[in-house]
Amino acid sequence: MRRRAFIKLIAGATVAWPFLAQAQQNKIYRVGYLSPGVPAKEAPGFDAFRKMLAALRYIEGRNLVIEERWLNGGKYEQLITMAAELVDRKVDVIVTYSTPGVSAAQRATTTIPIVFLGVGDAVAAGLVPSLSRPGGNVTGSSYLTLELASKRLELLKEAMPGLSHAAALFNSDNPATKPIISTLRSRAQALQLALSEFAMRAPVDQEATFAAMINDRVDGFVNVEDPVLIYNTEATANLGLKYRLAGCGFPEFARAGGFLAYGIDFIEMCRHGAIFVDKILRGAKPADLPVEQPTKFVTLINSKTAKAIGVEPATSLLVRAEEVIQ
Repeated sequence: MRRRAFIKLIAGATVAWPFLAQAQQNKIYRVGYLSPGVPAKEAPGFDAFRKMLAALRYIEGRNLVIEERWLNGGKYEQLITMAAELVDRKVDVIVTYSTPGVSAAQRATTTIPIVFLGVGDAVAAGLVPSLSRPGGNVTGSSYLTLELASKRLELLKEAMPGLSHAAALFNSDNPATKPIISTLRSRAQALQLALSEFAMRAPVDQEATFAAMINDRVDGFVNVEDPVLIYNTEATANLGLKYRLAGCGFPEFARAGGFLAYGIDFIEMCRHGAIFVDKILRGAKPADLPVEQPTKFVTLINSKTAKAIGVEPATSLLVRAEEVIQ
């Protein structure tokens, strides 16, 4: 009797297994996408994220629904309401980026997993206690914005040995910028540079900000990572040309017509974010997934812009640059 019962149990499990596998395939996962940006500007990164999810067999309309929430030029405070909406939609995971985005998601939930595609120094910003053991419900990719900002100031000085007065362009509404500005002050002092600070909270502030930089007689500026600045980088580059100011920012800045850039490949970080999501949907806990950091950094010089603003970059920098835009 026992042997017969055992055979029946195995046979039943064998029959049931395909149904269990099919049930997993039929599950519809809900991913909440909380963006501090604008759809048109963010399209390359968002598309890279979605394509990687598709490569991992998460197909929208079949087993995946992406609940999108876009700040679209609004105030960062609105992210909190948008994150709460995603929680109400009972998403399986929330995907976001930047300190304001992650902070809003953390305020909305302590149980739903949160994956950040990219955030400046997650530990310094207080988003996780450590990179190796993030704990809680948050993990993702983080880059060291303090080092990035310092390096940009160094490169600007190397490109323009005669530089004596630089400016830091940042968004004061982003709490992550405070330690960055402090670091820039120290680095400017070490480089024997005067440093002025200019806050730009919204795109409408750009023209007035550049006019103020000219009045302050600055010779060049560095961009500090922030969604408002990143997604309005073309306007920033154009104003640099208009006022003949040399700037150093993120890679998109040089590609949009800015003078100099140093930074990370954010598109690749978006792709990698899909891998974090896949692991979590398969059962991994964010607390057990170490925060990762990019290992590749690129330097770009826009030689066309250099000529337009009357700057001849140092040969040492031209030789080292990964990309010289003609």
